[in-house]
Amino acid sequence: MAKTPKVAVLLAGCGHLDGAEVREAVLTLLALDQHGAAFQCIAPNAQQYHVINHATGEPDTGATRNILEEAGRIARVGQCLDLAKAKPADFDALVMPGGYGVAKNHCSFAFKGAGGDVRPDVAAFVGAFFDAKKPVGAICIAPALVALALSGKASAELTLGHDAGCAAAMQKLGHHHQDTPNAREIVIDEALKLVTTPAYMFDGARLSDVWVGIERCVAEVMKRC
Repeated sequence: MAKTPKVAVLLAGCGHLDGAEVREAVLTLLALDQHGAAFQCIAPNAQQYHVINHATGEPDTGATRNILEEAGRIARVGQCLDLAKAKPADFDALVMPGGYGVAKNHCSFAFKGAGGDVRPDVAAFVGAFFDAKKPVGAICIAPALVALALSGKASAELTLGHDAGCAAAMQKLGHHHQDTPNAREIVIDEALKLVTTPAYMFDGARLSDVWVGIERCVAEVMKRC
């Protein structure tokens, strides 16, 4: 019997303005399930950078939230693993949904662009998959996290849609940004086994188009397990 691939899904909280993009996260899990993968949601046990009121879009200055606890809203109770306990060797691939939490909680790309840094635990976890030549899927803004993690180590071919500012930041970090016309597209870096798709980098994208891009991304990741 063929081995069932086990995939790590790194989440950044819950909510597209300060955590994981919920639709992208759920569609990622659905795609993995449909492709026969076993998956494990993972998140750091740490405080979010800040909390956004998703009814108003404004910061809630009096609130604090924990990334792992928030990610558990997506993974379901008790089913999100603390990043400190996660071992890359236990997984065949890594997939990262987007959401501003990726660029605020996992790294500082949202605030510093190409000058940003990555949480040390996240950098070590993500980097281990590339070191082991295991496939990685990065959705929406997550390719920016990959770009920061790989800066100075490898040059990646990736996409963040067609945002000129993001493209310039990728170039500054030593990567090649490939513009894509919509959320249905993917970009594959064969050498790094990296698959990226823009998803809600296109703000007005149809949910069905986001699904197509994520499913294609996951399918290509699975082929390389």
